[in-house]
Amino acid sequence: MLEKPGKIPNKLTMKPKSSNTFRGVISSILMVCFCLLLISSFNKASIKKTDVPISDVITRANDENGNIEKITVIGNRLDITLKGQSEPSETSRKDASGTLYEQGLINHCANLKGDAFTACEKKYPIIEYKEDINIWGIIFDISITIIPIVVIVIFLSYMMRQAQSANNQSFGFGKSRARLYGPDKKKVTFKDVAGNESAKQDLTEIVDFLKNPKKYEKLGAKIPRGVLLAGDPGTGKTLMARAVAGEANVPFFSISGSEFAEMFVGVGASRVRDLFSKAKKNAPSIIFIDEIDAVAHKRDARGGAGREDEQTLNQILVEMDGFDNDSGVIVIAATNRVDMLDKALLRPGRFDRHVNVTLPERKDRLEILKVHFKGKPVEASVDLEALAKKTAGSSGADLANIANESAITAAREGHKAISNADLTEAFERIAIGPERKSKVMNEKERKITAYHEAGHAIVGHVLPDSDPVHKVTIIPRGATGGVTWFLPPEDRSYKNIYELKDILARAMGGRIAEKIVFGTDAITTGASSDLKNVAELSKTMVIGEGMGKKLRNLVFPSEATGYYTITTEKPYSEKTAELIDLEIKALSDEASMRAEEILKTNRKILDRLATELLKQETLEEKELAPILKSATLPASAKLH
Repeated sequence: MLEKPGKIPNKLTMKPKSSNTFRGVISSILMVCFCLLLISSFNKASIKKTDVPISDVITRANDENGNIEKITVIGNRLDITLKGQSEPSETSRKDASGTLYEQGLINHCANLKGDAFTACEKKYPIIEYKEDINIWGIIFDISITIIPIVVIVIFLSYMMRQAQSANNQSFGFGKSRARLYGPDKKKVTFKDVAGNESAKQDLTEIVDFLKNPKKYEKLGAKIPRGVLLAGDPGTGKTLMARAVAGEANVPFFSISGSEFAEMFVGVGASRVRDLFSKAKKNAPSIIFIDEIDAVAHKRDARGGAGREDEQTLNQILVEMDGFDNDSGVIVIAATNRVDMLDKALLRPGRFDRHVNVTLPERKDRLEILKVHFKGKPVEASVDLEALAKKTAGSSGADLANIANESAITAAREGHKAISNADLTEAFERIAIGPERKSKVMNEKERKITAYHEAGHAIVGHVLPDSDPVHKVTIIPRGATGGVTWFLPPEDRSYKNIYELKDILARAMGGRIAEKIVFGTDAITTGASSDLKNVAELSKTMVIGEGMGKKLRNLVFPSEATGYYTITTEKPYSEKTAELIDLEIKALSDEASMRAEEILKTNRKILDRLATELLKQETLEEKELAPILKSATLPASAKLH
């Protein structure tokens, strides 16, 4: 497999969502104030008049030829309308202590009637009186007074709500964050869980305990307090727990182990107490703690008595095996790191049952695929059994992802139903990565890739304990420049030393093919992934499986495997470390030698297969068979 450098994806950051209620209210108030000010200014601008002295007004008002049509008296202000105009254009002010008559402004027409009054109106101005009322001015004055008070009240109210919210949050730290799945939620039963029949059989007893507790109490049996589901990620541990609750028809409290943790000491223990209190009130019930290893580490390895995580663990231990043994609450926990859990959590009386949720076998994978393809339009020619065969080592979550990806692929290609081609593309996209159609390789790179993948295929084909070649392609996919696919004919639980050595040899086939065809000095970086795999598998064979020649049956597991708790020191001496290095190198050298002998013996087939790959780019199992059928295994490459 040729490895191409990949790009590190950019990390996306989520910005917290803030409330803009207070800003919105203040902005609205300011907008209203601005509108009122604008209206008031417009109103004042629309009635702007020329100021004239009162003496000038008196002179013109008493003159028969004066140009004043009407004088409107508003308090001490005089609004003067000139002849030929409809609105006042001049203004003046009288003395506040005197009347119009005392100031010489006399209404000559006041006591006249009929025609005399009409004739008088044409000579002298009419004097009328009005109340001094400016509605916009009043509104503006009131607004200017009230709005600051309203703003202050709203601000104080907002601050009080914030303080109350913070107070509520502080009081809510100790509350459990578990999610309750009651009868109103969608029920999951064992019929919805495909595969893992042994695990379902173990959990069926738990369901019977919850449904018929008296049957066991009469015989003196105690209901198990806890069930530990252990298995690889994606195997369906959470789904199994929900199925138990659905079958028993009891409330189901779900929470993650990390949700107990908090920066404040004692909060985790408080949440545990609150969770068990709620569960007891709804008993019989189930508490499901996902990823329990987040709060249940081995205490002897972490140290620090009184730490928050240890207080949380201690509280879980007390709740599961306290004085109240008849609470009717069963705890189901899930983890993929049983080796990290504290021993006190695993003893009888706490997690009494240990259920292994394993990766599905071929028949289980077929049942899981049928569940996930149910309801999807599928062509009659689609072979789910072939897909189940190819997906050895896949979890239930992986299979669900393949089913979903195949539907997406069919939609992208414009198909009305999912085809075998869609299944294959979805499987390879998830297993390795999408085709990099935009990646353009020059002829030299294509030739190197073709010989590299042909080397893998020929070595793997002739070795007696290697898996059959399923497919070879030189189309870049994911981080690789090409792929040679080997599929086991059946699921196997164990691999012997011959099978592992054949895996090492076929992994070296790509590098050795480059060396034979292009020369030792022309080898490329495309084999870096293969060489890493060879080094890791060789190391595992020597220190993890006891398959070395001089260190046969001696195992030195690393701390990651959980077999010992040494921090940084190696569990072997420096002399043993040198022997381990020599054993690893010997396995690698042997794999290189076997691959080289095979490819030199089958050089013509190597050239033919590389040529076909350059023409067609992808060769399936049926197309590979006639090319590889004449390949032979030289005696020098056999294991003795």
